[in-house]
Amino acid sequence: MEYRKIGVLLMAYGGPNSLDEVEPYYTHILRGRKPSPEMLRSLIERYKAIGGKSPLNEITFAQAKLLYEYLNSSQFAGSDSQIPVYVGMKHWHPFIAETVGQMVADGITDAVGLVMSPYYSRFSIAEYIRQVEEALEKTGNSIRFKFVASWKTHPLLVQCFAGKVRQAWSQFAPEVQDKVQFVFTAHSLPSRILEQGDPYPDEIRRACEAVAREVGVESWTLAYQSASGDNWLGPDILEVLELLARQGHRHVLIVPIGFLCDHLEVLYDIDIEAKRKAGELGIELRRIEMPNTEPLLIAALADIAAKAIQSVEDGFKFATERV
Repeated sequence: MEYRKIGVLLMAYGGPNSLDEVEPYYTHILRGRKPSPEMLRSLIERYKAIGGKSPLNEITFAQAKLLYEYLNSSQFAGSDSQIPVYVGMKHWHPFIAETVGQMVADGITDAVGLVMSPYYSRFSIAEYIRQVEEALEKTGNSIRFKFVASWKTHPLLVQCFAGKVRQAWSQFAPEVQDKVQFVFTAHSLPSRILEQGDPYPDEIRRACEAVAREVGVESWTLAYQSASGDNWLGPDILEVLELLARQGHRHVLIVPIGFLCDHLEVLYDIDIEAKRKAGELGIELRRIEMPNTEPLLIAALADIAAKAIQSVEDGFKFATERV
């Protein structure tokens, strides 16, 4: 019987743990090119505004710990041995390549790769997969990986977001709750992906539709945020707020469906920048709490990983799938 040791690799974007780490972190994002002094100063100021670091790393490790406990609990145990859960970051330590190396050293033979973003794009998720593949080549492809590339409408994920929407919606005064405008947001990507037929916009929209249907919301808007320049997907969240204000709306709930935890794009781009704009426009702006370590999110991850692990145990070739 062939020896197998199965593991799970949880992957996330990564973020600086201190202001001193912002420059090397930014340099890695720019593929080794140092940011200009103005770009660096701007990013440092943003991190200062949210406490001097990104909480993303800490949250991702907490998610991994909870996923490990869930997968190895009595209700999920389907293997004779414990299934370890590893964390690899795209742009900060532990880098994906570092973690793959550790998995090889630990004797992992088969693994499930899961990115902490449920929406497939060749511009984003495919990059995570590419980094794993490149790391594997250096180890002689000693681990057989199965990647879960998309899980945008997993029922437990939809329920998780729907619960957060209901909770935030209820915080508006009762007399204005029927006037609240719902704005879903996701990270913008270069608009050239549309010419390439990239599925990202459709992935996001289908997730929005699923959550809105679960909550019972018929009217909503999709906006993008955190664009890095011109010719990126829109409309931008700030433009949407201006439009809503011109239409006479004064109560807006932001649903950052493109993200699973608190980090710069939520804590600064929405909580500071968008709220500042809303204040100028006379809009009461609220946002949902992020899933972070919400039990429903962990249950969704566990369900996805467990099904992928079962396919590992049944035997598979190097593959990517969507659920």
